Amino acid sequence: MSPSPELGEARALRRSTISLLILCALAATTPVQAEDVRVFTDGHRPVQALPDVHVVELDAAARIESALAADLPSDLTEAAAIVRQRLNVGGDALQRRLADAYQGITDAWSLGVTKIPAVVVDRRYVVYGETNVARALARIEAYRRTEP
Repeated sequence: MSPSPELGEARALRRSTISLLILCALAATTPVQAEDVRVFTDGHRPVQALPDVHVVELDAAARIESALAADLPSDLTEAAAIVRQRLNVGGDALQRRLADAYQGITDAWSLGVTKIPAVVVDRRYVVYGETNVARALARIEAYRRTEP
């Protein structure tokens, strides 16, 4: 007699729960030996990042541009002058934020990031969909232990 589908689902759920508990334990006790950790997300998907982790919000450039373009007149010459003034008022800090925002988009594209949030380690390993960076790093570390 073969096991019922419900029994198979219960076993799969139990295995998933055990795996999750192991990953949580690893996240709490094992630091990832990674040189480069980047998290790609957007303003609608906040992540729980660690202090030394570089977080890139892929919609940051659009938000900055939207702020620069807010309430512009329909006259193109006047609108361009206002945008130039806003860029000047923002100074070097605004220029850096805009450059960093576009660099983040370029980095995500060059790494082949296809979904967000994405936690990328050493430009080689990626975990998609996890908003807790410590858990994502634990999953990557567990994988690295089994696949050196």
